[in-house]
Amino acid sequence: MTLQFRKLHPLFAAEAGGVDLRRVHDSETLERIRAGMDEHAVLVFRDQALSSADQLAFATRLDGGGLHRKTGISVLAKSRFGDEALTDVSNVGADGEVLDADDRKRQYGIANRLWHTDASFQDPRGRYSMLAALVLPPVASDTEFADMRAAYDALADETKASLEGLRVHHSIAYSRVTLGFEFSEEESDRLKGAIQPLVLKNPRTGRRSLYLASHASRILDRPVPDGRLLLRDLMEHATGPGHVYRHSWQSGDFLIWDNRATMHRARPFDDTQHRREMRRVTTLDTGDPARIAQAV
Repeated sequence: MTLQFRKLHPLFAAEAGGVDLRRVHDSETLERIRAGMDEHAVLVFRDQALSSADQLAFATRLDGGGLHRKTGISVLAKSRFGDEALTDVSNVGADGEVLDADDRKRQYGIANRLWHTDASFQDPRGRYSMLAALVLPPVASDTEFADMRAAYDALADETKASLEGLRVHHSIAYSRVTLGFEFSEEESDRLKGAIQPLVLKNPRTGRRSLYLASHASRILDRPVPDGRLLLRDLMEHATGPGHVYRHSWQSGDFLIWDNRATMHRARPFDDTQHRREMRRVTTLDTGDPARIAQAV
């Protein structure tokens, strides 16, 4: 198997061809995928047929630092896949039927249409997300990605300096509440959120990126005039023309993205009429993924 990359956007995102991820076990190919993530931040693998077990096993081979299981949706219901590391990014219920418009799980999932970063509301935060397309609707149901490294690079030097050292509280409850979703007191207690730096530095490459999401509620540490407006302005800047790649899903697509270097959002479609089933695994940002994976 020969791993090859073809750019999908001038700044980031690439199609990775020539491999069946179920059969990728050698350290050389795994490291080439990590290096591809460092360069492109989003990798698209076509014609993959990973089972739930295959997806979990590959995620562990690529990044052995642990899997994100304290997902926001797990507060509402258990994963129908039998493991909380397998996040159900679908518009169907446990019975396999398309959810009604007023179903609580559907209302919760609508917030995925906001720009966000997986597991920024946890400590440790998310590193790589891996999303498998299981069932696609007959209409467009695209996903957009924003390059947060390019967004940081495009800032004025004075602005970059003003952002260094700032920390932000991230809460998945915050992003849902902004859309009118209501949590019980018990659910709210389980979704306290986490504090993250506003600027991240990739330890493998040294490249900086903005670390934002719709989960970002407020700036901490020191007074920042109009802090929430600053977060909103940075979000608008990061998702402006030139920074966004739009992925049109095909059957068998398997996407990996670096949550430290990108934001993403689902684009709307008639989800009360058309079925879309996807399964996601997210790894945790703990240490160098290559060294950790070798030790597993």
